[in-house]
Amino acid sequence: MNKFLRFAVAGLMWFGVAVMPAQAEGMTKEQGDAILKELQSIRTLLQQGPKVRQQRPPAAPVRVKVSSTDGVSDGNPKAPLILVEFTDYECPFCKRFYDTTFADIKKKYIDTGKVRFISRNLPLPFHKNAENAALAAVCAGDQGKYWQMRKSIFGNPKEMQAEHLSAYAKDNGLNVKRFDTCMTKKTHTVKIKKDLADAQAIGITGTPSFVLAKSGGDIVEGEKIIGAQLFATFEAKIEALLKQRK
Repeated sequence: MNKFLRFAVAGLMWFGVAVMPAQAEGMTKEQGDAILKELQSIRTLLQQGPKVRQQRPPAAPVRVKVSSTDGVSDGNPKAPLILVEFTDYECPFCKRFYDTTFADIKKKYIDTGKVRFISRNLPLPFHKNAENAALAAVCAGDQGKYWQMRKSIFGNPKEMQAEHLSAYAKDNGLNVKRFDTCMTKKTHTVKIKKDLADAQAIGITGTPSFVLAKSGGDIVEGEKIIGAQLFATFEAKIEALLKQRK
């Protein structure tokens, strides 16, 4: 990747999203120019202060369709809203979301029955342990411990090798032999590849990414949210949708 493209990708990462290298390597000069132009506009707005920034109309949300039945869910199955996550356990921005935002979303919206949260996997190819970590989470889910394994992995970002994942299984009370067999046979590779394909089909190639939608049917249409956004961002979007449901 040349210096020009590295700068453009660095700009994307500044906004809290890890991107697939293929996305950047396949970028044309014209696409790179467009990204740089947008980044320069954002920089100008930041320098001009909040008053000027508020005068700029917000960009129209990108709407996409996504499955409401794939992945592992938490919350009331009949919740009025669905928030689908695509995550990578080795992505620092995904950890940032987990550490700074997820708990607040869970407390205010998931545990109160307003939002059903669905976790799906998007292990990026340049993260060497991400796919195994995703497999570990799904294998733990076979024994009803998906969320516990998720917590263990995000809590130890530098320890995702096979021996560590097996240790997390033991710590969380799983049948370790069954877990190790699931990992060795890569039982859920097809499921993770489907997550990857579904994400790419709706233009999601970086993590973390989300789709916030109203419930209703196996396929729902909602707003695509890119990056490790603050809780306030999710809160505003969720509250707006909840008002529409009333």
